[in-house]
Amino acid sequence: METTNVHAAKTHLSRLLDRVEAGEEIVIARNNRPVARLVAYTEEPVRAPGRLRGQLIIAKDFDDPLPEDLVRAFGGGASPPRPESGNAPDRPEGGDPATPPEQS
Repeated sequence: METTNVHAAKTHLSRLLDRVEAGEEIVIARNNRPVARLVAYTEEPVRAPGRLRGQLIIAKDFDDPLPEDLVRAFGGGASPPRPESGNAPDRPEGGDPATPPEQS
């Protein structure tokens, strides 16, 4: 791995890029202190949604509250009550969380 200073890197950028494409790594330094590493760009593989469909099984009760003895075994207290669907505990009844309360 070669080290070059900023001025030389700016002057010879095309040459450095050719070397990087050939597999070299170049360190760029300012005042003899490394500040950047010039490496070849590689494409990240595209993630395909649903690629594991049919290979994973999630139990229907995976998000149910834990048994109290298990919660206590991990140093916790009683499990908090679960909110009814659609009624978040921090939202006033009929209120929109995005709307600030009226000032009186």
